[in-house]
Amino acid sequence: MITPAFELTQDPDFLTIKIRVPYAKASEFDIYFEGEDFKFYAKPYFLRLTLPGRIVEDGREKASYNTDEGTFTIQLPKEVPGQYFEGLDMLTSLLAPKKSRSAKPLVEEMAASAELSEENEEEFDWEMEQIPYEESIAPLQHPYGFGNLRSGVFQRLQDELSDVIDIKDPDQTPAEERRRKRLAAEAAKFEPDHYLADFFEDEAIKHLLKYKPWWIDAHKKMTALKGESHQEHDSSAFVVFSEEEREQMRKFTNKSYLLDKRSRHHVYLGLIDILLAYCYEICVNEGDKNVESSWNIRKLSATLCWLESFSSIHDVLVSFGRRVLCYPLYRHFGLVTRAFSDTVMILQLGKAAVLKCLLDIHKIFMESDPAYILNDLFITDYCIWIQKVKAKKLAALCESLQKTTLSKSHMGLELEELEAAAVLVQEEEKALKAAGTVSKQQLLCSESETSDSEESSSTSSSETEGSDSDEQESSTSEDGEINSFQGRLQEERTAPLIDCNGLRQGTGTSMEGGDGKSKVAFQSPTPPGKLVEELEMQIHSAMRLSEQPEGLATAGCISQEQEESPVPKPDRFSEDAAGKGNFLEVSPKPNPLLFLCSTNEDED
Repeated sequence: MITPAFELTQDPDFLTIKIRVPYAKASEFDIYFEGEDFKFYAKPYFLRLTLPGRIVEDGREKASYNTDEGTFTIQLPKEVPGQYFEGLDMLTSLLAPKKSRSAKPLVEEMAASAELSEENEEEFDWEMEQIPYEESIAPLQHPYGFGNLRSGVFQRLQDELSDVIDIKDPDQTPAEERRRKRLAAEAAKFEPDHYLADFFEDEAIKHLLKYKPWWIDAHKKMTALKGESHQEHDSSAFVVFSEEEREQMRKFTNKSYLLDKRSRHHVYLGLIDILLAYCYEICVNEGDKNVESSWNIRKLSATLCWLESFSSIHDVLVSFGRRVLCYPLYRHFGLVTRAFSDTVMILQLGKAAVLKCLLDIHKIFMESDPAYILNDLFITDYCIWIQKVKAKKLAALCESLQKTTLSKSHMGLELEELEAAAVLVQEEEKALKAAGTVSKQQLLCSESETSDSEESSSTSSSETEGSDSDEQESSTSEDGEINSFQGRLQEERTAPLIDCNGLRQGTGTSMEGGDGKSKVAFQSPTPPGKLVEELEMQIHSAMRLSEQPEGLATAGCISQEQEESPVPKPDRFSEDAAGKGNFLEVSPKPNPLLFLCSTNEDED
């Protein structure tokens, strides 16, 4: 708490206490007095005095507040009229708390002491340490506030106002250093991820941009009437003040502002900065007020937050744009341009519309603790000053604002490079996803083709194995004798087989059956040269058999009977490629004639 500047005077009947509390919230203050005790509280000021005489509350006490000077004047009746209080100029002794004259009881009831302690916790601690106020002798060189007319405010209120402004020790900080520190703080606060998230996922922001505050309809009506009559119309016809706003204006103290040319320039530019922040707040909250409204306005306005003094309209727009992209919840450049267009509409509507917005800001700050100090520094003076501004000057300010351009490259945050890089990353991710999908499809197709080929090959092999097994079973069931010699004869493919006509049935030759339709195909690994030699030897043997005596006629009869007997069923059947004819694969079987011929040759 801050001990305010105060002084005490007296007359025979009253003790007068004058307390200077500039920038205090005058609507909320407490005064307590009884006997020799006097206590005063108006945040952030606190004063406790031990008076040299007794005062009394009898209905004659009075209190008044001077808004221009920021002082409370309190008259308190003396308990004994005509009594003279000594030592009223001894301020240090008056600030000292009155010492307790009663000893603590040795025995006390615990329940009662517990209740008493709870009551004491709820009460204000009146026994805090106080430091006498001392006026600053050396004039401060770095003013601020409306028109740069204030100084020294934050010298003693810095602890209370640390949540209101960002600049530390503004009384000792030049304007150039404030600007340099502000730019550095904004650059450190900027988060590319947050900005890109709002840039790509902007559904909520598009919804907010559709909101239409009251000045849009008022501006449409004014534009329509201007188009019909081609005359200027008073903006009061489109801007209506509520009773609450009228009461606010009645509470203001009328004053005149002696501003030089440079100060007036700062005031106009500060007005644009404050209106931009207000338009952003109205847009993102869709006209509703919440606990963040005060923070949004003062945080986005460098005039309020950094006590900035701008030199051009372009600097104002750049500062506002940077702060929108660094601090609030929604950080989108579309909100910057929307606030810009709304501010132009408000200025075109005239000073009545500007005053209505300033009154709303004044109310928001008054309901926010400790942002009410900004009303004393800026907003109250703006509300009084704007009512005396000439309409032509406000129109010229609006025209200059319309001619000013603002782009992302002006922000100094490399927004366009960030967006281009983010778009490139998105395209690469899409390309990778597409390539991954194609490769996955190709992999699936190749796997399916491989599985199909494996299935077909397994099917064909199984069919082949099945057909071979079926043919072997049919061969075995039809001819038991062949089945007994089949394994050995297949291994010895070179063994000669002689039919009844004396021709060798070997591989690589064909033979017509008894009906002339069936064909027999043989396959043999025997080389062609050996086959010819074996064939010649068998022919010679057959010729010798024809010259044998009658004793061997039996063999010839047996051979003839075998020739006239029906042709046995072939061992294996399979269709040719065209499916027209049947090929026979005859398993080699022993020919009894072969053995007979061999026996006769031995006998010869």
